[in-house]
Order: sequence, then structure tokens, then C-alpha cells
Amino acid sequence: MSNIRFAFVGLGGIFAGSHAPAVKHMPELEVVGLCDIDEGKFQRATSLFPNARTYTDYLEMFKTEKPDAVALCLPNYLHSIVAVAALEMGIHVLCEKPDAVNVEEALKMKAASEKSGKLLMVMRNNRFLESSQLLKKYVEEGQMGDIYAGRCGWIRRRGIPGRGGWFTTKAQSGGGPLIDLGVHMIDLTIWLMGNPRPVAVSGAAFNKFANNEVDTDPSVAMFGNTVKGGTFDVEDLVMGFIRFDNGAVLQIEFSWASNIAAEKNFVELRGDKAGFTWENGNINLYSQMGSTLTDVAPHCRNAIPGHQGYYRNFVNVLLGREEPNFVPQQGVDMIRILCAIYRSAETGREVLLEEQA
Repeated sequence: MSNIRFAFVGLGGIFAGSHAPAVKHMPELEVVGLCDIDEGKFQRATSLFPNARTYTDYLEMFKTEKPDAVALCLPNYLHSIVAVAALEMGIHVLCEKPDAVNVEEALKMKAASEKSGKLLMVMRNNRFLESSQLLKKYVEEGQMGDIYAGRCGWIRRRGIPGRGGWFTTKAQSGGGPLIDLGVHMIDLTIWLMGNPRPVAVSGAAFNKFANNEVDTDPSVAMFGNTVKGGTFDVEDLVMGFIRFDNGAVLQIEFSWASNIAAEKNFVELRGDKAGFTWENGNINLYSQMGSTLTDVAPHCRNAIPGHQGYYRNFVNVLLGREEPNFVPQQGVDMIRILCAIYRSAETGREVLLEEQA
């Protein structure tokens, strides 16, 4: 496979803002099809990929264009439906996060990938930032020692995407900031820790800003359409705690709206030899030289966006050049964690992940 016939399903904000720019850097991808139920999005999409044909039915596009691979930029509840259909038709799939809205749907995606023998990768773009790659090497070289504790989160002051639309409707999104933002930072943290196995979680969820009329940050507003008088039955803040099989622990916090100074996303890990913070893609290392505490701030440009790095891995896997950075079981495990945190928030009790198996 030297030239990969490629298609998109979903032409909204994440397509235009992240996926399309990444694909522009992939000369091996020939975009032949663009699909969305909203024909109003076609003009922008075809201006980016003028040789692609447009469709409102993804199955028709799959049958007509016969793409080798497809990217799914859809509302969460459609991820498993369209991914399984594509895989069963022999099409490789790159899907936006989260993997699915529940464990059962994530398992269907994994099973379809295994049965078809086709590649399934779900977006984990933060793994491919230069700062993340540097920290991964730092950990693997043993510089951190025993990593025993950490914190991670993504917190916004006012950043509710698509208020009243699918983002804030649990039946379509699966949840609020935990499933929207939590996938990013929890995944990055566990990956940097060396993928220990989570064994138990606890969490608390709050909905305090559903009726707050303060404008959402414009950088967030592009994701999802606001629906006046629509549904808002998901959380706007989650805090929680994860325990791992090696004894390590992780605090988590994710919000779309909180009375805080400013938005930030972060990972903090502590080892017995060193620690670090990763905040908005920038890193600082903390250790000691002899008897002196030492802080180091490596220079990381993060010049290549994470989506572009992820697409490069996807393409290289298809061309037999690399192994996939992500495997479907990691997606099943992630959704199992998130669903268990939601269950803990509902019951007020710690949840053992074996109960979610």
C-alpha cells in the first residue's frame, strides 16, 4: 500500500481544527470522501480537499469510494456504530476520543478490529508532543525511580462545549468533562507511568453551571453547537482517585466550568528519584544533586501538533514501518476506568475495576 485512499466521517470543529491540518502533512493519504449529515459543512471541507466527493450517508461513501482507511470525527455515541461498520467492511479506522460511551461499545470495536484484521486506533494525541516523548524516555531510563503518586487534570474556568447539544446530553456523550477531557490526561499519565493496571477508583461529580449564562471561552465554543433550552444532564466537574496494582495512586480533576484563575491541563508524577510537572505541554523536572534540590526546565518546542504525530504513526503502521502506539485493549481499559468513576460518583463508594469487567 503506497497510496492510502482516505475518508472522513464528521466535518465539524475537530475535523477542521485538528484532523484536516494533520492530514495535509500526510502525502500518503489521498482524501477521496467527505461525509456529514449537515451539507452546510461541505463547502469548508471541499475547500480543504477539493478532489474528494461529499456524502450524507457514510455507508454509501464506504461502498462507492472503497477507502482503505477512515477518520471518525463524530459525537461520542456514534464512534462504535460507525467504527464497527467500517471495520466489518474491511476499512482501517482512526477514531477521535473517547473510544466509546460505555465498555460494551468499546468491546464491540475491539472485537470488530480483531475479526476483520483491520487497524483500529483511537486518538491519543498528547502522547506525541515533544515534551511527552521526552518524559517517556526519562521514565524508561529509570530517572524517576519508583513512581508512586501523581495528579492529573484539565480544568476550565468557563469552557462548556455545545451547551444543550450532544456534548451535554449523557445519552449521546456518555458524560461531561470526565469523558471529554479526562481521556486525554488520564491516558497520558498512565502511559508515562509505564501502564500499571488500575484496580480501584472513587469519584465525585457535580453539575453547578448548567444554568449559568456566562459565555463559554471562544476557543471551546467551536466544538459542538449550542441548543437553547436543550439538555444538560452531565457533570461540569469531576474529582477522583485511582489505585493501581503496583501500589501507586493518582488524583484526578476535570471541569468545564469552575471558579478558578485560568484553564490548564496538567500531569504531575512523583518518583523516589525525581518528579515532574507537565502543564499545557511544558515540563519541569524536580530532583537533587547531592544534597541540593534541583529544578530543571527542558526546552521543548512541541512544534509538531499531537494529531499530526498520531496520524504519522497511523500511516506508518499501515505501511508496515512502525508498531501502533495504541491498541484497542487500552481503549477498553480507559472506558472501564471512566465508567467506574461515574458509578462511584453515583453510589458514593469506591468501585473495584473487577466489578466492571
